[in-house]
Amino acid sequence: MATELNPKNFPVLSYVLDRLPSFTAKSSSSSDVDPPPSKSDPSSSSNHSIEIVTQMPHLAHPDVLASMTNAIADVAQTRSVLRTLGPRPDHETVDKARARLREIDASLSESFEEIALSPNDIDVAEKELKRREAVDQEKTWYNSILKLNELHESYEKLLKEAEERLVRIYESAEKNAAAVAEEEAAVVEVNEEVVSILQQAAVNPLDRVDLSGRKLKLLPEAFGKIQGLLVLNLYNNQLEAIPDSIAGLQNLLELDVSTNFLETLPDSIGLLSKLKILNVSCNKLTTLPDSICHCGSLVVLDASYNNLTYLPTNIGFELVKVEKLLIHLNKIRSLPTSIGEMRSLRYLDAHFNELNGLPNSFGLLTNLEYLNLSSNFSDLQDLPASFGDLISLQELDLSNNQIHSLPDAFGTLVNLTKLNLDQNPLVVPPEEVVKQGVDAVKMYMGKRWVSMLEEEEKMANMKDEMDQTNTDWLTRTTSKLKTYVTEVSEYLGSNSPRDPYLDQQL
Repeated sequence: MATELNPKNFPVLSYVLDRLPSFTAKSSSSSDVDPPPSKSDPSSSSNHSIEIVTQMPHLAHPDVLASMTNAIADVAQTRSVLRTLGPRPDHETVDKARARLREIDASLSESFEEIALSPNDIDVAEKELKRREAVDQEKTWYNSILKLNELHESYEKLLKEAEERLVRIYESAEKNAAAVAEEEAAVVEVNEEVVSILQQAAVNPLDRVDLSGRKLKLLPEAFGKIQGLLVLNLYNNQLEAIPDSIAGLQNLLELDVSTNFLETLPDSIGLLSKLKILNVSCNKLTTLPDSICHCGSLVVLDASYNNLTYLPTNIGFELVKVEKLLIHLNKIRSLPTSIGEMRSLRYLDAHFNELNGLPNSFGLLTNLEYLNLSSNFSDLQDLPASFGDLISLQELDLSNNQIHSLPDAFGTLVNLTKLNLDQNPLVVPPEEVVKQGVDAVKMYMGKRWVSMLEEEEKMANMKDEMDQTNTDWLTRTTSKLKTYVTEVSEYLGSNSPRDPYLDQQL
């Protein structure tokens, strides 16, 4: 098979290769290859291009053509090499080359035998070397014929694979084009829907707007003028920003902007003072604005599935009504101290983060019923001593962390009914206790806590006794010292004869 392609066998590949200016068509005698096209030839390159583009219009698109060109770089390179080496040898030539190689090998073996049996011949090795060099030189030509045939054979397979590859690229481009056209039509339809909603709101107040799954890329500023709006659902769109005008929705109670492309939230969101439910999950947020702390009516905040690394410092001081906080699947390394001020918090999910601990104020969350701290992996190794103050806790997941010991007061969590401690290197409590379930863990930790308290009390009593003994000894010693001083003073002040030895000691 020669290097020039028959457009009938490889229509797409022929079209793409013709677009490469570095390769000029050459003539060929192969049955799979047409001769150079002439002006009168209906299958000429230009006619073929017009025909195939008519059938496959996306071939004319620069991006599609560029993608296809990159996909056949191996074909173009191989074709260039084969044009230099020449056309594929015919079948008879290949057979003759193989036969001649067999004859040469057989002749070489006979020559070696003759040289070996030849008497009085001391230059056997030299003769064998010369004979082998002569044979190798003769075999080079025949081997080149076989090698060229193999290259052309591989090239033929390469062409078939390349044609299939290009067809797949075209089909993909065709599907993408259809999807884009469909999306554009949908955008036009959505825009009409948005305009209709705004027009309707100008006449009759709306309390609920649902634009979920509309592929919206932009939310008009005019939405901030829908004064009576209570619920706004923008779930599953393509929004990259929320307009500042959203602050105009003073009566808004629920806002769902989850599953979009948001990287930031506007500072004006803090002006939604009546907002109770905020869902910003499944976006690209790296931070929550500090102004979100001003949404003092919030009861539910879902910021999961983002790229958050921390929470606003004052979030707990101002969002005191929050009952449900979802921050899982982020990159949060620590919780702010103010988290302990969220006294209404009942549900906290912080799994799949990078938490390296909890603040001591965490124990102030006495209404917390559900807590998931699983899958913080090597970052979470300890829990605060105040953990035992979570008296309302019912469900706790600590799996997939590096916790070695539960807090001493863990046994005081009397309401705990569900506990997951899997995949932790626990030492306290031991593994055999953990396997027995939550009640066994609570009992073990409770007894351990009582023993520790008794030991502390015993140590305190011993200390008190020692302190009392020391006090008595000090009193006696002080009394003796006072007596001694008095006697010495009287001796020094008297007119009686002096004792030389005593004077020396004094």
